[in-house]
Amino acid sequence: MGKGDINNSCNPFEVQGSVNYDKLVDEFGCERIDGALIKRFEKLTGKPAHLLLRRGMFYTHRDLTALLDDYERGVPFYLYTGRGASSESLHVGHLMSFFFTKYLQDAFNVPVVIQLTDDEKFYYKEKVTLEEAQRLAHLNAKDIIACGFCPDKTFIFTDTGYMGTMYPVVAKAAKMITFNQCHGVLGDNIMANIGRVFYPSIQAAPAFPGSFPMMFGTRKDIRCLIPQGIDQDPFFRLCRSIAPRMGESKPACIHCKFFPAMEGPNSKMSSSSTAPSTIFMTDTPKLIAKKVNKYAFSGGQETRELQEKLGANLDVDVPYQYLRHIMEDDLRLEQIGQDYANGKLMTGELKKICIDELVKIVEKHQEAMRHITDETVRHFMDPTRQSLKAFSMNNLRI
Repeated sequence: MGKGDINNSCNPFEVQGSVNYDKLVDEFGCERIDGALIKRFEKLTGKPAHLLLRRGMFYTHRDLTALLDDYERGVPFYLYTGRGASSESLHVGHLMSFFFTKYLQDAFNVPVVIQLTDDEKFYYKEKVTLEEAQRLAHLNAKDIIACGFCPDKTFIFTDTGYMGTMYPVVAKAAKMITFNQCHGVLGDNIMANIGRVFYPSIQAAPAFPGSFPMMFGTRKDIRCLIPQGIDQDPFFRLCRSIAPRMGESKPACIHCKFFPAMEGPNSKMSSSSTAPSTIFMTDTPKLIAKKVNKYAFSGGQETRELQEKLGANLDVDVPYQYLRHIMEDDLRLEQIGQDYANGKLMTGELKKICIDELVKIVEKHQEAMRHITDETVRHFMDPTRQSLKAFSMNNLRI
């Protein structure tokens, strides 16, 4: 493949440059989410589709139709998502994905398991100690809880803390995956240490209900749906390939595009400390304004006269793309887009709207964080809670 090929810029380990989302659909073999599937969501849940779904940010899937078919027949499912902590705070892109998962939890009234992959970061980040990865995971758990997940239906765990319970399923998955399969799907990145080779079986295990005996008992009739970034699909292709041989249902997947970096569309916001433009949940309003005004790539024209004459290119304008991810009001968003594209709205005015919306989200999150204590985290990480045991009842429709 050429140096600029999409596979070299979008994989589970790094996303660089501009991502060709249409090409990924073909290369990964996913199915597109169309209007009919979105309407089905709304019919089944009785709720409007989440903005990330109706605006095409969650855009492809694997077996989502089959999972919904089973759901209509009374087969329950649970949600599985995760976070590899590499910073003390989540950024706004992370928050959007967790908001979508919370929407699914609320809309379908289902349990959620959230994997904090402290081991993965230890394997893949040369300068990160295991103790530091565990510390970051604990801090990120607070951010995740602040997104509003239901305490009675949400279990958060770290791999190192929960491995004793999960290990039988991890071991079964590990025996099904050959080294050649792992290398073929994930590439030379796995060659650095054997922890990286073993890790796909750890990420696969939560997709099977046997990893959560305190929640699901010995039930085999519970399916799994995994909201994920499109870059994580290679891991779950491996997971899905071994499911039949393990006597398990293949997990269904729903994939999202990335929340873009300030520097350009079709990129990915980074939590790296070397990314000064990233909007973190700890940022002040002043800092958010500074980042947007200084770094946000604009699709507007260089002068007021040209902007009034030619208007803006919405497809490449990052502040407008941010509004597509975070502004709930469809009519207001459409009007803003029309005015900006037609030259009635200036770049500075559009950035001000974006800043105001980002500040609302960050300040609301910071207020929620003030109520999240270490005891709150311990509660969400306790798999023996009475509320979770309800899901092991064989006659229960979750």
